[in-house]
Amino acid sequence: MKATQISIFLENKSGRLAAATQSVLEAGANMRALNIADTSDFGILRIMVENPDKVYEHLKNSGFTVKKTEVLALLIQDEPGALNKILGIFDRNNINLEYIYTFIGKDDSKAVIIARVRNHLEAETALIKEGTTPLSHEEVMRI
Repeated sequence: MKATQISIFLENKSGRLAAATQSVLEAGANMRALNIADTSDFGILRIMVENPDKVYEHLKNSGFTVKKTEVLALLIQDEPGALNKILGIFDRNNINLEYIYTFIGKDDSKAVIIARVRNHLEAETALIKEGTTPLSHEEVMRI
């Protein structure tokens, strides 16, 4: 299963984050998760939204530099050790984790891990083998 994340590249200037989130709002989407990574010159806003294709096109047409990325989305219990279980699967299977972030679902006993890995198919196979099935994009949006 795959989920789609949108990455928006932003100059480190006042108002750029607000302009990007305004554009997402104008596209009619609700951001379910977000993560910001930055350097001294630019930031990368990573978001999970209901309709990534529509949001991607709107952002692109609004002048933003944007990219769609396939990510793994994993449902875990919101409890101590749940993240470590997933990281252990990656470690045992030599899965290189590029980045990770999480969000709490509407049911506060669950959390969703968003993970970017180099080899998506290899990671998915290892996770399923160890009893964790990645979520589809649609499933992520319902959590």
